[in-house]
Amino acid sequence: MLASPCNQTSDNSFILVGIPGLEGAHLWLAAPLSFMYAVALVGNTLILTVIWVDSTLHEPMYYFLCILAVVDIIMATSVAPKMLSIFWSGDGAITFTACFAQMYVVHAATAAETGLLLGMAFDRYVAICKPLHYQTILTPKMMQGISLAIIMRAILFMTPLSWMMIQLPFYGSHMVPHSYCEHMAVAKLACADYMPSSLYSLIGSSIIVGSDVSFIATSYSLILQAVFRLSSRDARLKALSTCGSHVGVMVLYYLPGMVSHYVEWFGQGVVPLHMQVLLADFYLVIPPTLNPIIYGLRTKQILEQVLGVLGNC
Repeated sequence: MLASPCNQTSDNSFILVGIPGLEGAHLWLAAPLSFMYAVALVGNTLILTVIWVDSTLHEPMYYFLCILAVVDIIMATSVAPKMLSIFWSGDGAITFTACFAQMYVVHAATAAETGLLLGMAFDRYVAICKPLHYQTILTPKMMQGISLAIIMRAILFMTPLSWMMIQLPFYGSHMVPHSYCEHMAVAKLACADYMPSSLYSLIGSSIIVGSDVSFIATSYSLILQAVFRLSSRDARLKALSTCGSHVGVMVLYYLPGMVSHYVEWFGQGVVPLHMQVLLADFYLVIPPTLNPIIYGLRTKQILEQVLGVLGNC
C-alpha cells in the first residue's frame, strides 16, 4: 500500500493537526486536558512520595504501584504538553527526531503498563491464593526480575518498529491528522510501503495484550474462586474491594486502548476520524489521571498517608 504522490521537500518537521474536524473546539478541550494532566502529575507524585517515605509500604504491591506511577507520569508527559501547545496556541510543529522519540516513548510506556498490570494481578493472586508463601515467592530478587522483564519486553517490542519507521521516506505532506505522533497516523504519510511496520505493530501489540489479558483473566478467576471459599464475610468483602480497584484500572486501560487500536484497522469509514483521535488521546491521558485516584482512595494505607501529607501542607 503506497502513500499519495510525493514531492521532494527539504522540510524536516511534521505538523500535528490536533483533532481533525474539531479545530474550533481545541480551546474547550485544552481546559479539561490541563486539569487531567495536573491531576496525573500531582496524584502520581504523591503516590511515589508516600510509598517512598513510609517504610511500612515497602511491599511488592506498593512496589508495583511505584513503577506504575512512574510509567503514568512518563506516558502523560510524553503527549500532554504538546497537545496543550496545539490546543492553546495552534503550534503543532514537531521535528522528525522529536516525533519519532515521542512515538517510541508512548508505545513503550503502553507496553510497560500492560506488563505492570499483569504483575499486579500476579501479586494479588499470590497474596490471596497463597498467602503463606507470599514473602517467599515475591522476594526482592523476584520483583527485580519481573520489573526488568517488563522493561526489556517494551524495549524489544519498540526497537524494531522504530527502526522500520525511521527507514521510511517522508517527502510529501507532513500534516499528521492527530494530536501526537501516533504510529499509524505518521506511517500513512510515508512515500513508501508502510504495511510491514503496521503489520508488525498490529501483530506485536495483539500478542502482548492478548497474552497479558489471558493471564490476568486466569489470575482473577482463581482469585474469585479462593475469595468465595473464605468463611469470613468481612475477609471476602476486603479481598473483593482490593481486587475491584485493580479490575477497574485494567478496564479503563485495556478497553479504550484495544478499541482505539483496532478501529484504525477495521473501523475506517465507520468511525469518524475525530472520534478515533479523541479515543487515542483519552487512552493516554485518562488512565494516568485516574490510577492514583483509584488506588489512593481504595488503599487505606496510602489514603491515610496522603491525607497526612496534605494536612501538614
